[in-house]
Amino acid sequence: MMERVLIIAVELPHDRKERFESSLAELVSLCHTADGSVEETITQKRQKIHPAYYIGEGKLAEIKEIAEQLNIDVIISNDELSPSQLRNLTDQSGFQIIDRSQLILDIFAKRARTKEGKLQVELAQLEYTLPRLRGKGEEMSRLGAGIGTRGPGETKLETDQRHIRRRIDDIKRQLKIADRQRGQYRERRKSNDVFQIALVGYTNAGKSTLFNQLTKSDSTSENYLFATLDPLTRQIQLPSGFQSLITDTVGFIQDLPTSLIASFRSTLEEVSEADFILHVADAASPDLQRQQETVQSMLNELKADHLPILTVYNKNDLLTEDFIPVYHPNIVMSAYESSDIHMLLKKIEEILQSEWRWFSVNLDPAEGKWMHRLERETIITRQSFDDSKNMYAIQGYIRPDHPLNGVLKEFQNQ
Repeated sequence: MMERVLIIAVELPHDRKERFESSLAELVSLCHTADGSVEETITQKRQKIHPAYYIGEGKLAEIKEIAEQLNIDVIISNDELSPSQLRNLTDQSGFQIIDRSQLILDIFAKRARTKEGKLQVELAQLEYTLPRLRGKGEEMSRLGAGIGTRGPGETKLETDQRHIRRRIDDIKRQLKIADRQRGQYRERRKSNDVFQIALVGYTNAGKSTLFNQLTKSDSTSENYLFATLDPLTRQIQLPSGFQSLITDTVGFIQDLPTSLIASFRSTLEEVSEADFILHVADAASPDLQRQQETVQSMLNELKADHLPILTVYNKNDLLTEDFIPVYHPNIVMSAYESSDIHMLLKKIEEILQSEWRWFSVNLDPAEGKWMHRLERETIITRQSFDDSKNMYAIQGYIRPDHPLNGVLKEFQNQ
């Protein structure tokens, strides 16, 4: 059953109008993802955030009155609330109050599928809850469950701080083991010289749809924010025969809770460990520029901004006017068009060829093992058989640091 939601927000003098409005629109989408129906949005222009109540006291009385009239289940703040603001608002309104960060954490709790994903979300929720614990047990028992209460749950929130700290330590220990295993897996992939592509982008840009089309799989692909939470890795083949792994990652969003970024850092490291990045952007989004900036900022933070990046402007089937791409290199396409998917794969090869080393080699038919490796691990652009020499003539492009470079040099010197 959909819960009835009232959104409250403060607009400060330095807030850009477009950013403020897009932030509110995003909060409405987040509420929808969490099974909430936004009945009303109340905003207030202020010189600064009220230290005790976030919003002005006169406006708070108005909010309480409207919430009662609309039979609201939960009031959600567009900004993160301090422990005292959260407590004061709850006491004065008599309603369940949560903030944007808590809502995002709640959605992550709902979406997590793997054991590691669930642990990461619980850690973020507990670290968020700890400083806000005082009086929380009473509030929870008075207001019951719903949006903002998933994850650790009522019983854990009612326990003392010592128990929560113990649980945090326990989760961190488990995640450290998982992180070590992930690191070993990454090292194994590196030692096998497996080329890795990471799909990144703002949440709901169409990454999972594109991932499914490229890999012919059926991972979760819904028109919701954070439809994908746990990273998925599959194999793909480019038109030349070159094989690569591709990973679908969690979508980025502006003002992502700090505790959540910290908890998911090991998962996000899949991005920084990649060899190539596909940045998927929603070309039809009215807020495209800010979304691209958010993704770029996160890539900078993950120290992945030095990697080759192809910006995929997705959803061109929803465009109603001429589109001018900002980021280069780029491709404008729809993930649902098979011809566009083929065009994307060709574009990836084009970019790799511009960065890799050209090679030309003659191979004896008996060297089938090496020929097979070249087909999978390099981009072959030309292959022919010379009857007079009884040799295969192969030309293509190879990564400058690939171990096969040494093998090619030996054949070329023969």
